[in-house]
Amino acid sequence: MEAYKEEFINFMVECDVLKFGDFTLKSGRKSPFFMNAGAYVTGSQLSRLGEYYAKAIHEHYGDDFDVLFGPAYKGIPLSTATVIAYSRLYGKEIRYCSNRKEAKDHGDAGILLGSSLKDGDRVVIIEDVTTSGKSIEETFPIIQAQGKVEIKGLMVSLNRMEKGKGTKSALAEITDLYGFPANAIVSMCDVVECLYNKPVNGKVLIDDKLKAAIDEYYKQYGASDN
Repeated sequence: MEAYKEEFINFMVECDVLKFGDFTLKSGRKSPFFMNAGAYVTGSQLSRLGEYYAKAIHEHYGDDFDVLFGPAYKGIPLSTATVIAYSRLYGKEIRYCSNRKEAKDHGDAGILLGSSLKDGDRVVIIEDVTTSGKSIEETFPIIQAQGKVEIKGLMVSLNRMEKGKGTKSALAEITDLYGFPANAIVSMCDVVECLYNKPVNGKVLIDDKLKAAIDEYYKQYGASDN
């Protein structure tokens, strides 16, 4: 596992973003783990988060894109933090763009925040986590409506590795449906490898009991492409 991935997993734990226990997801599934990107709230946290995203995006997509698109609302701080980090780490100016939930009809009018999108732009979409693909379903037509824009791929922070609408993971379903790659900084497989019976700040987060609960969860909800 790359060093930045292990660092990112520990970072999620330190920021109380990645939690373990008993959680009921929006889907109704009972999950032994939960991720809440809304817990990144300080300047230093967002600065580090942007760096992890930038490293993962550079690893998967190189410099072969022009715009980082963050769907409203959580994608707005993710995209801005990441383009700042990308400039600092790799010396390339990437524009950021996000959408509004409702179009603005005065001043900086329209549906978009940040940079506009134009013919020929190559776009990477950035999100926190994708479980059903609903956000991409809403975002894809907004981006396509701006002109002849090429979507290079999607980057999320965590691949939950569970079934989406069918038997494949949500990330695999997005690739099948829209034709662009979908990647994550880390997967739950990485998380388990990093944390199982290994203390973080003196505490073991994934012990034998929790590992068994995670294994059982994946027996029921694990994606066929894992």
